[in-house]
Amino acid sequence: MKEINNPFAKIPDYRCFGCSPLNNDGLRMKFFEDGEDIVSIWNIRPEFAGYVNVMHGGVQSTLIDETASWVVFAKIGTMGYTKKLTVEFKKSVYMDKSPLELRARLTGMEGNIALIKIQLRNSEKELCAEASAEFFTLPIPIAQKRFKFPDKTAFFPFH
Repeated sequence: MKEINNPFAKIPDYRCFGCSPLNNDGLRMKFFEDGEDIVSIWNIRPEFAGYVNVMHGGVQSTLIDETASWVVFAKIGTMGYTKKLTVEFKKSVYMDKSPLELRARLTGMEGNIALIKIQLRNSEKELCAEASAEFFTLPIPIAQKRFKFPDKTAFFPFH
């Protein structure tokens, strides 16, 4: 797996709940490229519990959504917005089954809509959630001008 650089971390006041390393209240996710997949290995923290010893489903959905967005960044090379996210919870995520593995893959494009499949597995590799996402993708010049989106190579400066 190749580590993906987070070029947004250099932007002042960058506070993304999902991936900013500077947001102590956030998820602080990191991402890797593994062939066609974008992967995040994430350690469950106690503040993200729902019911006793079970991780909150909304946090699971956020992890899934954020992983899908990094498919848009690193594989398509632009920014996008979540148009639709459908999550099917298969098995409870227990707080002591960490780290989690999230794995997402671009399955197609319909015009400017990216179609992405995502899986969330616990430390025992059990499938806990499956999701499909649709992301409205921006033309690269608009992403660069409006959102200071970097060149795609900024995500892979190590290689």
